Amino acid sequence: MEYYIIIAASVIIVLSYLFNHISDKSSIPSVLLLIFLGIIGREVIGLFGIEKERILEIFSRIRILEVLGTLGLILIVLEAALELKIAKEKLKLIRKSFVIAIIGLLLCMFSIAGILVFSLENLDWFTALIYATPLSILSSAIVIPSVVNLGEKDEEFHIYESTFSDILGIMVFYFLLQLGTASSSVMALGDFTFGLVVTIVTSILLSYILIYVFQNLETKVKLFLMISVLFLLFSVGKLMHLSSLLIILVFGLILNNYKLFFVGKLKKYLRPMAIENIKETFLMITIESAFVVRTFFFVIFGFSIALSALVDLKVAIVSALILIAIYAVRYISFLPYKHENLKRAITIAPRGLITLLLFYSIPEEFQFEGFKSGILLFIIIVTSLVMTSGLVKKDVKNEEEISEVE
Repeated sequence: MEYYIIIAASVIIVLSYLFNHISDKSSIPSVLLLIFLGIIGREVIGLFGIEKERILEIFSRIRILEVLGTLGLILIVLEAALELKIAKEKLKLIRKSFVIAIIGLLLCMFSIAGILVFSLENLDWFTALIYATPLSILSSAIVIPSVVNLGEKDEEFHIYESTFSDILGIMVFYFLLQLGTASSSVMALGDFTFGLVVTIVTSILLSYILIYVFQNLETKVKLFLMISVLFLLFSVGKLMHLSSLLIILVFGLILNNYKLFFVGKLKKYLRPMAIENIKETFLMITIESAFVVRTFFFVIFGFSIALSALVDLKVAIVSALILIAIYAVRYISFLPYKHENLKRAITIAPRGLITLLLFYSIPEEFQFEGFKSGILLFIIIVTSLVMTSGLVKKDVKNEEEISEVE
């Protein structure tokens, strides 16, 4: 049996690599292809005499989607942070992406919550907000690899925006959970603010310590040690109810922009050649690891979805209303700014890894049986296809412009 598992895992990795190649050529997100691979695998696996219900039970028992989703989230944010440069000339772009991310998040939350309350019986507003939050967050797991062929300015904007959306959305989600269990809203707000301040201060101190220690390690095996330490810090932070994702983001930003942070007396502790070597290799390992984790996460998610979830009329109607809200809010969020490629920017609003991860993280006391998981699948598929359409039009336009020049 173990050989079949090894063969299946190897085939999935090879197919995922091919899907990435197809995605680069066609702008179709590889995530969609991975989900469809999982759905097909669910239907085909019975032909080999394997009970899919038994496999689903094993997945559920070990909470594999939650584990893979968390690892993927850490690696994706770390990858994004390691590719973001902080410079004075980029502050305007960073501010713009932050404002659009937070406006889009909050407007989406209340719009989608209203749709859920209106559409689903016996759903209260607070629970609706908890369910609406995952659906309001952009997926950096899909955005970051999809915008690599855009211009540098557009690419950086969408990386910043999707990363901010991830972090802010996760913080809001866990704040709502705190609010739902706290004795008063004032206490919940106080705990949240205190945790945020502690996380930021701790993140900065730990980042300095980690960079100093790892630049001086002589052992050849240290990069996966660094990743393990970050995973450890993230998990301990979650157990302490801190905004652990900030630890990952801050570390990546400081490592990638170490010359800005190691100034004055701290500069003498730097070994620039060692840090540059660590940064380059660390980024490569992070990208490779994120690729593997993301691959298995979306394939297993597709495997866990029954096709019957896609033929439910109520699911389709609720999903359609949510999609209208998403793109209406997307348009409104850009109104304060004159965005050069507005039509394309509006289409770049995919939902994915964060949406699924937070959905599976909803505590039992807040779970609502009337919410169908098919809604998630509809939203993920359609938003990814809409983004594909926007990116494909851009590619076609560029090819026409090149032809005219020739």
